[in-house]
Amino acid sequence: MKHFICIILIWGIFISCRNNKNETTKQTPVIANTDSAENYFPVTNYLKGEIAQIKIIGITPIKRNLKNNRVVDSAWLKEEDFSTAFAPFLTPVIDSVNLKKLFKEKKFLDQTVEAFTFTYDPTIKLPDSMPLLHWDVYVTPETGKVKRIFIIKKTGNDEVQQLTWQSGKWCKIVTIQNSGSNAAVTSEIKIDWSF
Repeated sequence: MKHFICIILIWGIFISCRNNKNETTKQTPVIANTDSAENYFPVTNYLKGEIAQIKIIGITPIKRNLKNNRVVDSAWLKEEDFSTAFAPFLTPVIDSVNLKKLFKEKKFLDQTVEAFTFTYDPTIKLPDSMPLLHWDVYVTPETGKVKRIFIIKKTGNDEVQQLTWQSGKWCKIVTIQNSGSNAAVTSEIKIDWSF
């Protein structure tokens, strides 16, 4: 009987320690960041896959021009217009082969948006030929699926475009003109394919 009680006590201590270890791991908001340049998320291939999925499903997206978050114009986006509508964010190709010398990846669990966030920022002064300035990939922890992608790209001397791509639902392209200390939104387009 004494042996049985000892075994129960040891088993209880083992389970208790194991549960505490798991709880500590779950609460840690930062993923160890090693040199992960070889593992950049292939953003361009992902976006191309999303665009192909829209075509496969056969949904005609609606393109809305916005001003101050109000629709000022809308039209159906035909399949033959996909390439021009989404083209600005398909080049240059975002993957580790092309960009590992210019950008560094940081990973962390962002509890405010409930996603693992992969952030890519320049490690050196970017050459004038590189239009990408920054991008983020948000992944749902429970499923491991991409939730959202955010890209900032230079389109002119004082102009940038921001793409927010909500996986399987919509994307928004915002053009911002920077003149001195002022920044103004000159164009805001939302393309929606989830009704």
